[in-house]
This record gives sequence, C-alpha cells and structure tokens, in this order.
Amino acid sequence: MDDRHASPPPHTQYGLPTSSRPLLGLTILVVEDSRFASEAIRLMCMHSGARLRRADCIASARRHLKVYRPSAIIVDIGLPDGSGLDLIRELAVTKPRIGVILGLSADDRAPEKAAKAGADGCLLKPLDSLALFQREIVAHLPADRQPAFPRAVRDEPIRPDRRAYHEDITHIADLLDDQPESRILDYVAQFLRGVALSAQDTPLAEAAQAFVQSRRNGAPGDDLAVLAHLRALVHDRLHDRAVI
Repeated sequence: MDDRHASPPPHTQYGLPTSSRPLLGLTILVVEDSRFASEAIRLMCMHSGARLRRADCIASARRHLKVYRPSAIIVDIGLPDGSGLDLIRELAVTKPRIGVILGLSADDRAPEKAAKAGADGCLLKPLDSLALFQREIVAHLPADRQPAFPRAVRDEPIRPDRRAYHEDITHIADLLDDQPESRILDYVAQFLRGVALSAQDTPLAEAAQAFVQSRRNGAPGDDLAVLAHLRALVHDRLHDRAVI
C-alpha cells in the first residue's frame, strides 16, 4: 500500500509535519550497503521526523517493497548484488509510483545517470547536511504532501557513530582477504571511496579513487600495486583505535 493513500493518513497517526520536522509522517526506505552512510541517513530521518527502513541490497529492497510502499526511497547506485540504477528504472515505471525516488552515490556523474534511469534527484556523498537532505525530499513530494509553511533550516553537520565506519572497513577487509574476482574488486573500490569520503578519511578515499582509475586504464601492473596500497590502508584502519 502507498503511504500517501493509507487509511487513516500517516499524518493523523504520527502528527502533522512541523517547521522543524518537515518529514513527519513519511516512511523512507534507504537501499544502502554501508553501515556508516545508513547511520547518517538514520540520524537525518530522526531529526526530520521520518521513519526509516533499510535494505542492504537490491534483493532485500524488493522483499521490503512486497510488504509496504514507502513515501520515499533512496537507492545507492553501487550495491553488492547489482546496480542501483536497475532498481530505480524498475521503480520509476511501477504503479502506483513511490512519491520520491532518489539516487545516492559518491560519483559526480551519478545525478545524470540517476535522472536517465527515472529518479527524481540524486544525493551525493559525503551526505552530511540535514538541510540538503530535507530539501531534496520535500522538493519532490507530491503536492498534497508539501509542507504549507516555511521550514526552520537546521544545517548542522551530521556525524554518525565511528563504530559504523569500522564495521564497513571490516566488511571490505574480509572481501579483500578472499582473493576477490574482478567484479568484487570494482564493488570494493566504489564502496571504499564512498564510505571514506563520508567519514572524511581523505587518504583512503584517494587510494580507492586511484584504484578505480587504474582499473579503467587497464594496466595490470599498476592495478596490483595500487590494490596492495589500498589493502595496506584498510588493514591499518582495522587496527587503529583512532578510526573508531
């Protein structure tokens, strides 16, 4: 069932949106494999009044969508079981359509790709601005869900628990230790770049970007050297308590 047409309407169950909590009454499904990025969105939803549900892959998202219809969905472009763009294309033509469909990525080219897939917009990592998060969702809400009052803009940065970052690093270290195939290495590179940018870990973000670029250039020798450097940085962070 679409939250916009639920009976009774969501706002009668959870209260009317306010200037400081403009997303009150909305349910947001985030399809994101990073615990750190998901924690940032959870905090933004909490401050905005929205309810959050999370899926960590496309298959999990489809299971969620069989049970309920969220008011908005945020789909990471790079997911472990495929491209989030495929899920966006699917959702863009599904009837009834989800009220707001947004992409999410650290790739500057993602907004154009998400728009072509049928998304209403795209959030770029690092996602740490509460005001931007609220603005992107409110701007694309159906007319009957648009707040009828000015929003009280709160642009304080969102700072997720660093333990979530350590969980992400542990996950990637496990993948790298398993001698992954090429497809997994591509996933690792884009995952690390996004989460490192979100965590303001510039050296790791730069190393991940260098690995992405070396794979695009197709130079096996350079690829191995850059991967070795990336592995070393990941393992350094596993044992560095300052990261947490």
